[in-house]
Amino acid sequence: MKESRKACAMVQMLGREKEILRILSEDSGKTVTEISEMLEVSAVTIRSDLKTLADKGLVVRTRGGAFPAFHPSILERQKHMVEEKERIAKAAASHVEDGDNIMIVAGTTTPLMVKYLLGKRDIHIVTNSTLIYPQARINPSIRLTVVAGEFRPSAEAILGPEAIQGLTRFHVQKAFLGADGFSLGTGITADFVEVAEIVKMAASRSEQSLLLADSSKYGRAGFAHIMGLDVLDGIITDTGLPSSASKALEEFGLSVELV
Repeated sequence: MKESRKACAMVQMLGREKEILRILSEDSGKTVTEISEMLEVSAVTIRSDLKTLADKGLVVRTRGGAFPAFHPSILERQKHMVEEKERIAKAAASHVEDGDNIMIVAGTTTPLMVKYLLGKRDIHIVTNSTLIYPQARINPSIRLTVVAGEFRPSAEAILGPEAIQGLTRFHVQKAFLGADGFSLGTGITADFVEVAEIVKMAASRSEQSLLLADSSKYGRAGFAHIMGLDVLDGIITDTGLPSSASKALEEFGLSVELV
């Protein structure tokens, strides 16, 4: 009974956090009092939620309120499949061993794995993601190399020719990739060409490539083709993936980890 109440409270909190982010993305001038009235909870509860969101790096606190820390498109993507992305990120982190050099490509799932690296030693991360900073800066066992290039707020990523060229300087054991869509028919795809080029380059500079993608990405085809699924060593996704899709991917020769 106690565990059930705890789980219910967690669901309610996550629901409020999503609503708070939605409210602030529409009007960052909303005060704690106004938000509490809109969500019909106490101001104390909203202040606690804002502190949690600030600790996660999702908002910046102000006197009497807060404003979103990221571009609206990032906030919208972060609100989608939240629990599934956390499980995928945690599973991905379990593939990292002490002393590994790894690449983490920008996205809203891939950066989450950094907080689950706590306790692992001597990890060197090469990335184009700026969402990694909050967790990487508090982990003394992580060395972080960020490639040069053009910062795109809508992707919280470093993109462009310089970023692609920068990745060629490195060789890593594992690359953790993201995508906007994947399927046997279309392979791995992205909504933007510059993102596709980064993912392709990261895969080419690693000994092992793992795709981190929630099940909603399956069957979706983005604008830019990245590469075929045959380049991957495995896919980490959630249990929402249809069993027929999981079976087809495994028959294709891929390791499919459902979390």
